[in-house]
Amino acid sequence: MENVKKKLAFGCMRLPMKDGKVDEPQFCKMIDRFIGEGFNYFDTAHGYIGGQSETAIRSCLTSRYPRESYILTDKLTDSYFSKQEDIRPFFENQLKWCGVDYFDFYLMHAQGAGNYPKFKACRAYETALELKAEGKIKHFGISFHDTAEVLEQILTEYPQIEVVQIQFNYLDYNDPAVQSRKVYEVCRKFGKPVLVMEPVKGGNLVNMPAEAKKVLEDLHGGSTASYAVRFAAGFDGMLCVLSGMSDLAQLEDNISYMKDFKPLNETELAAVNKVVEILHSKKLISCTACRYCVAGCPKKISIPDLFSCMNTKEITHDWNPDYYYSEVYTKQGGKASDCIKCGKCEKICPQHLPIRELLVSVAKTFEH
Repeated sequence: MENVKKKLAFGCMRLPMKDGKVDEPQFCKMIDRFIGEGFNYFDTAHGYIGGQSETAIRSCLTSRYPRESYILTDKLTDSYFSKQEDIRPFFENQLKWCGVDYFDFYLMHAQGAGNYPKFKACRAYETALELKAEGKIKHFGISFHDTAEVLEQILTEYPQIEVVQIQFNYLDYNDPAVQSRKVYEVCRKFGKPVLVMEPVKGGNLVNMPAEAKKVLEDLHGGSTASYAVRFAAGFDGMLCVLSGMSDLAQLEDNISYMKDFKPLNETELAAVNKVVEILHSKKLISCTACRYCVAGCPKKISIPDLFSCMNTKEITHDWNPDYYYSEVYTKQGGKASDCIKCGKCEKICPQHLPIRELLVSVAKTFEH
């Protein structure tokens, strides 16, 4: 794992898009700049951008750079297998889609009490370890969304796990639902290096209420995103922090403060804690816009976008989110009131949000 050169990783879940497709010319420029500045870690999964993330990596990264110049992580998601025999063919396809002969890291995706039994029953961990023995995986690990207790169980049952990817940011650090701190402490207890996802909580720590943003702007030390990423990267045992970069401007901002990384100082930590107080007072919906909920929704409700409208309304109290709700996100259907309360969204939500209950509130706000 010593080949991870710097603490910023390129998360390929939110790539630049144009007309519903990955904007490959811009993605190529971003990769060139990223690698040119000495960064080398890229993270994907088959479900990202409906499979486009992996193939864009082949077009823009793996076909253009020598294999030893980058580190690539992919994942096994439970929706792509139903029995052990499905796993190896799917994995081989992932290698083809990404255009590589091996993955540097391969993670069992979004592990938690809900899907871990399926992974065990299908011997997914054992299959991945066989692939590692064959040289097709360099390092085996998990990405994780659940309580510290569940993580402790998994790491006890599978000591072969080499790395754990967790959600970790200053808003979730002491959150009893997400348990970022406790989960991190379990990783430390078992001596597992940590990969950080959602350092800016799906943009929630960038698009903040004015008074929260002002606390950080008054420091005159960088963008709002910079404090979130540096917070996460400053803890012991953090291998790198994933940032889902959607354009060159975001990339340049990240490079500016992560090229020569420095942890937050005491003044900056105090400011971050003040921001947490302000955000908790707003009672915003803590959706990270991962969009896992949208894929299985029978009513095609664009849940993260409706929650974004709700949060914006709470912050600004103006007409703009009403317009986006009615004219953009529900123009073709999929209103909050269309929810049939099947619960599929809640089963897959990494944040464990009461989505059905929240959609009732959204409908009351925007469909009066």
